[in-house]
Amino acid sequence: MKLIQFTNKGIYCIPGKFYIDPWRPVDLAVISHGHGDHAKWGMKKYLCHHFTKPILKIRIGEDIEVQSVGYNDPIFINGVKVSFHPAGHIVGSSQIRMEYKGFVTVFSGDYKVQDDGISTPLEIVKCNEFITESTFGLPIYNWLTPQQYSEQMMSWVESNREQGKTSVFVGYSLGKAQRIMKSIEGGGKIYVHNSIARLNEAIESVGVKLPDYETLLFNEDVKKVSGEIVIVPPALLDSNMIRKIPNRATGLCSGWMQVRGSRRWRSADAGFAISDHADWGGLLETVKATEAEQIHVTHGQIAVFSKYLNEIGIKSDEVKTNFGDEEESEKEVNDELI
Repeated sequence: MKLIQFTNKGIYCIPGKFYIDPWRPVDLAVISHGHGDHAKWGMKKYLCHHFTKPILKIRIGEDIEVQSVGYNDPIFINGVKVSFHPAGHIVGSSQIRMEYKGFVTVFSGDYKVQDDGISTPLEIVKCNEFITESTFGLPIYNWLTPQQYSEQMMSWVESNREQGKTSVFVGYSLGKAQRIMKSIEGGGKIYVHNSIARLNEAIESVGVKLPDYETLLFNEDVKKVSGEIVIVPPALLDSNMIRKIPNRATGLCSGWMQVRGSRRWRSADAGFAISDHADWGGLLETVKATEAEQIHVTHGQIAVFSKYLNEIGIKSDEVKTNFGDEEESEKEVNDELI
């Protein structure tokens, strides 16, 4: 049965007559999560998880028409049973399950296997057809446990403090920033940029508890942060704004930091390989656990991951989408929120 179609607007559910994470305007957009490469402006109506709703309103607009549902709370759209299941990527992130006449297709959205203590952990959803991301679909990507990278970050903060330096962590405003906060909780006073604070408020509004923090306004005296912890979005790296922070040491938080020669290191003093995406082992573990007969591999290391799946006997193909440019999407959003 052909339940979905990959189009130039997005992933289309044929019998349901809706799109999943479309990148062009459509009547009904079912949204997996709030990152800018998956949730675009211009849709007539949005459907998402309860936790994602306030995030969409901040990032897209307060006046959008949006309906939200809980996890494992199915609704029917033109005869298709649609339900949202935890993806573990960021707060509110969801896998989209579609069932029609006994056939089940699942769109993973972005996901990770690790439990970060903030996002609802990934739920394995068995299906006939699975659409998976492959952002870090290479064997070189193997993440540390949350406890291990937390210890690394805390040690760096303490070392900086002993040297009279301010620890500045750089990470996406939505998802990464909250993980950084959780990882360094108890390591000192945490200050966050306004774009992060606004999203923190949206996340806290649905009952998700975050560590204590204070919003840092860069047009005021920033000397008070000396020796403490500051979290800023990537758009501010190398900016005049970040240069106001006294005696700063900069640490980039991204899965790309696992590759030391990566151009993404830029002018950072340290790098922490923390990702909101599954690593190589996590991708394989998840794909196998779904028991799907057909895998569609989207954004990321598409060719390598799809080829490997076929080699180990899992039928897979490559699919081109507009997903995966989180860095640029984040920059656009932060330009608006700064």
